[in-house]
Amino acid sequence: MKFILAAIKLFHGLIHFMGVAKAFVDGSMKQLTIPISKPVGFLWMITAFLFIATVAMFLLEKDYWWIVAVPAIFLSQIVIVLSWKEAKFGTIANVILLIAVVLSWGSNRFENTYRKDVKENLQRSKTGLPEMISAQHLAHLPLPVQRYLNYTGVVNTPRVSNMLVVFSGQMREKGKDYFSFTSEQYNFFEEPTRLFFMKAQMFGLTVPGYHRYSKANATMDIRFFGLFPLVQKAGDAMNKAETVTLFNDMCLLAPATLIDKRIAWQPIDSFSTKAFFTNQNITVSAILYFNAIGQLTNFISNDRTAVADMKTYAFSTPVHTYKKFNGFNLIDEADAVWHYPDGKFTYGKFKLKNIEFNVSR
Repeated sequence: MKFILAAIKLFHGLIHFMGVAKAFVDGSMKQLTIPISKPVGFLWMITAFLFIATVAMFLLEKDYWWIVAVPAIFLSQIVIVLSWKEAKFGTIANVILLIAVVLSWGSNRFENTYRKDVKENLQRSKTGLPEMISAQHLAHLPLPVQRYLNYTGVVNTPRVSNMLVVFSGQMREKGKDYFSFTSEQYNFFEEPTRLFFMKAQMFGLTVPGYHRYSKANATMDIRFFGLFPLVQKAGDAMNKAETVTLFNDMCLLAPATLIDKRIAWQPIDSFSTKAFFTNQNITVSAILYFNAIGQLTNFISNDRTAVADMKTYAFSTPVHTYKKFNGFNLIDEADAVWHYPDGKFTYGKFKLKNIEFNVSR
């Protein structure tokens, strides 16, 4: 779909050079019988180059390609009207491209709601030199959690107030094939907040989705091209489910946050412990499993609701591999699993691409 649209833009742009030749080269372009003046020929030329620039930005996946495409379509339609008898079929291409522009604008506008939320939260985040984490901060934690924090390397590093995370991976619904996705998210931990923006690839098209969790309220909004709602969820069940998701992020992605006083610990044995995380009036729990070298290998909670049927099932995130990111030993690949009555169902496969802590941008 992407390359078909790019080909239409490029071919449509190159055709405009026929008008340029007609205006500036005597006797050329006999296909165009209507004379074209040199000033109008310049319009044909500008339009052609605008379409070529549009194609380049589109293939380079620049989100603002449509800003250049709008004047290209506008000028194209002007010169088509001036040579309507022979150029009128170019209107079909302009209509196709205008639809693509509207859809791209919709996706961009939808994503900007996420960008706006990120900016507002970054402005509220604490500035200045953060407190350093010492061994004393870990003293109250169960021994397997202490081993985990020592393994990840958080001791003698700054406390974490926020983080930026980029994932790639695959997701699916039960009974359906996997689709690819990329995601970007910002988490804020002083006032627990999770802003997760995903771009899924379905049938060659991009379907954006925005999960927003702030002040213990969660919304899920998935829209076709950012314009047409596909899934929209909110309410108490979502609030609790996203509290679990945020706590899962803390455990797997931001282990430095596990010294937070909002977490209560209930030791089980030397390789597992139960944790209770409270945000405002919502308390969720999970059992954390570790191996002998201190890696967190799984997180299992019974407090998360599946969006597919809005029923609560056990939810787990088994970790497959670890990797060093910016000096920390963190998860590299992990799954998201529902434990349905008829068996485990892996609905998500995540690969960590980038992670940064205490960001200001």
